[in-house]
Amino acid sequence: MEVKSLGDVHLQINGWLDRYNSSHVDVAALLCDRHDPQKRTLNFESAAGRVESLSYGELQEKSRRFASVLRGLGIEKGDRVALLLPKSPELLIAAVALWRLGAVYIPLFTAFGPEAVAVRVEDSGAKVILTDNTNRPKLNGVQGRSIVNIDDREGQNVGEDIPFHASLNRADPLDENTSTDGKDMLVLLYTSGTTGQPKGVKVPVHALATFESYMRFALDVREDDMFWNMADPGWAYGLYYGLLGPLLLGQTIMYYQGAFDPARAIDIMRRYEITNFASAPTAYRVFRSAHLGKPEGLKLRVASSAGEPLNPELYHWARETLGVELFDHFGQTELGMAICNHHHPALSRSIKPGSMGQAMPGFRVVILDDHGNEQDDGVEGHLAIDRHASPLCIFEEYYNAPDRTAERLMHHGRYYLAGDNASRDHEGNYFFSGRGDDIILSAGYRIGPFEVESALVHHPAVAEAAVVGKPDDLKGEIVKAYVVLKPGQEATDALKEELSLFVKQKLAAHAYPREIVFVDQLPKTPSGKIQRFLLRAQA
Repeated sequence: MEVKSLGDVHLQINGWLDRYNSSHVDVAALLCDRHDPQKRTLNFESAAGRVESLSYGELQEKSRRFASVLRGLGIEKGDRVALLLPKSPELLIAAVALWRLGAVYIPLFTAFGPEAVAVRVEDSGAKVILTDNTNRPKLNGVQGRSIVNIDDREGQNVGEDIPFHASLNRADPLDENTSTDGKDMLVLLYTSGTTGQPKGVKVPVHALATFESYMRFALDVREDDMFWNMADPGWAYGLYYGLLGPLLLGQTIMYYQGAFDPARAIDIMRRYEITNFASAPTAYRVFRSAHLGKPEGLKLRVASSAGEPLNPELYHWARETLGVELFDHFGQTELGMAICNHHHPALSRSIKPGSMGQAMPGFRVVILDDHGNEQDDGVEGHLAIDRHASPLCIFEEYYNAPDRTAERLMHHGRYYLAGDNASRDHEGNYFFSGRGDDIILSAGYRIGPFEVESALVHHPAVAEAAVVGKPDDLKGEIVKAYVVLKPGQEATDALKEELSLFVKQKLAAHAYPREIVFVDQLPKTPSGKIQRFLLRAQA
């Protein structure tokens, strides 16, 4: 249907909910088999020079064969299959193959060490693990699982592991896909675990409605778009909206396997005529710091950002350099994307720099006080989702962790607590002020670190900044900043004073950093989020 109004949006969402929450959902047909077999499903390049592509027809044929391999290894509906793989054609084939069997996808980010891998494999009960030679040593301590190695290409040795390509080529294609219920688990994805052991997030099949809503109404991915989400599929944004979302829409996925390089990224945008681009703020900051000038020949129509708050000055940079508005979005592994600056014409509004946007249709977002009471506009509090009024909210519980589930829910499960502090203006725009435990209390003032960080990175000498509270006998806490300088900048006491004054003048007299430390890099999670708790421990 053609969507022209908010009413049309809700009708469309209700239709997807009906489709994906039924008792008979053929996930592989939705993601692959129903699409034009001649259309390209993947463009792949690696830093090492490997270039490949797949059509939807080829994906269907190869994934049917690998599904037979998995069935021969004992994989049935509901079983877990873990993928410790970089972006690659094999990852895509394996993912669709396991969904043909109604199995559950366990993403393992390739930056994980052996302990992080082992925790997730043991907790999930994964029966089969796919990996490559680079990541294989991380599995040396893992027992009782079948290990499939994708590096049997061109005669490479995979030892005693099951060879991916040879097994696939010998197998007969699976005849019939396994039907699933909308409430069955599609993915078991573990949070980064920055405040404790990682938590397994159960992602149901009906979450496909949430993913399609975001792809169409926030990212505004259209049939003629060439879409590129740079995020890694080992994490939520890259899996939900760089793999599942594009497959739902019959889009072509772009995978680049290699370290992020701004010049290479621009080159890929130009050569593949990318029209719709999504990444984390870190990538846009690196683009900005690289001083590449205004790229010629780009065909960008949409640029989006997610994963952490977007510094306001990046809006102006994107408009001037990329020639498009930059749209900020908020979400979590547990939710998908819930607050967005929507690009779709039926929902679009003027962007307010610094705002995460408005609630996605299908979500009721509220601000709560410490007692769980909903707050008025303009009052800062705890960001939460009213689950009873949010049909697109996918969070039900953490896997095998009822106590940790209870920590996230309030008022008999009505509200899901995001763990972030925020406020909402009278137009329905939400403004992030910090993680619940990141707020700095100084001389009676509540200072959100993000505001101070945004002010610091606006200074021409600063590449990145992180702000925490340091205990102080007089004020309770003072603002302490850890700053990464741009190349060529000299770390001096004079520059520290200049930055403090800059923030005092730009932001507020009470919020400027009274201590500044220059560092080479900031501690981050594998998905690029700043780990302020480590900096607080140092402070």
